[in-house]
Amino acid sequence: MTAESPAQTVQRLLPLLAEGKSAEAAALFADSVSFSIPHPPGIPWVPEVDSAEGMRTFFELLQTHVQGKEFDLHQIITDGDDVVLVGRMVSEVRKTGRDIDTAFALHTTVQNGRITRYHLYEDTYAVARAYYDD
Repeated sequence: MTAESPAQTVQRLLPLLAEGKSAEAAALFADSVSFSIPHPPGIPWVPEVDSAEGMRTFFELLQTHVQGKEFDLHQIITDGDDVVLVGRMVSEVRKTGRDIDTAFALHTTVQNGRITRYHLYEDTYAVARAYYDD
C-alpha cells in the first residue's frame, strides 16, 4: 500500500470543511500545529491555535460566524511536505449578511501523514468590511 502524498492529505480536508465535519477535519492535524491567519482585531472566528483540538475549535467558530458560498481552487503547488492552495472564496458573515470575496493562498505542511502548518493569506480589508458595521 502506498502512503498518501501531502497534497492528497490536504485535499481530503476540503470536502470535510464543506460538509461542516469539524471533528473529522481536525483529525487530519498533528498534535502540534503552526497556525496563522492575519486578521483585523476582534474577528471572532480566528482563535489562538496550536493543536488539532484548536483546529477543531477554529472550524466550529468559522461555521458559527461565516457561511461559505463559493470556493474555487485554482492551483495546488507542492514542494516536498509543503502544499500551497491558491484560489478564490466567497463567504457570508452571518452577523452582517455581507460577503467576504477574496483571493487566498493556504500554505500547509504535512509531516508523517498529519497537517502541521495552516497559514492562510487573504484580503483582510475585505474581511473587515464584511464584518464591521458601517
